[in-house]
Amino acid sequence: MQEFDQIEALWAKHTVDVKISADDMLKQAKKDVGSMRTKSLLNIIGMALSIFAVAAIWFFYDATSISTHLGISIIVLSIAVYTVILYNNHRVISQNDFTENPNTFLQNLKIYQLQRHQLYNRLYWFYVVALSAGMALYFFEILHYFELWLQILILVLSFGWIVFCSTLLRKAVIKRDKERISLLIEKFERISNQFKETE
Repeated sequence: MQEFDQIEALWAKHTVDVKISADDMLKQAKKDVGSMRTKSLLNIIGMALSIFAVAAIWFFYDATSISTHLGISIIVLSIAVYTVILYNNHRVISQNDFTENPNTFLQNLKIYQLQRHQLYNRLYWFYVVALSAGMALYFFEILHYFELWLQILILVLSFGWIVFCSTLLRKAVIKRDKERISLLIEKFERISNQFKETE
């Protein structure tokens, strides 16, 4: 057993210093940044499309209750506000070319990381509360047209989906996003350090 501990200690001391050129790191970082920008843009487009989908209810459904109109308004407004926040976050990482000035982009990436943290924590809960309130007001009139078992099923599925997204799915997205941004920040710090060494 002692031999295994000695081998394990020797292995822990052994580090391999891998030198990757700044150009190779920039190519990989360019790919990662492009992927991040694309995902951010697709997220914004998806949110914008959902605004139109929810707003289309006003055109295809003749709501008689003021609570239905108020509920749809709250849903559309909360999605619109969240979309604007996502767009502002997207602008932080898409404003400048990282190949021209990696240090500036690195600072913007750190700002983006902080904004994403706020988005997934404080701001997300305002969004969920507003969305839930809007859905509750919307369902007030709509559910009267369905049988009791279908009303219960619609409520359970709708609010169950919100709970699922707010807990398990949100945690997975936060973890993946945090790892991706941290890795990208680390790459840009190494690129900046290599540029300083060559100067």
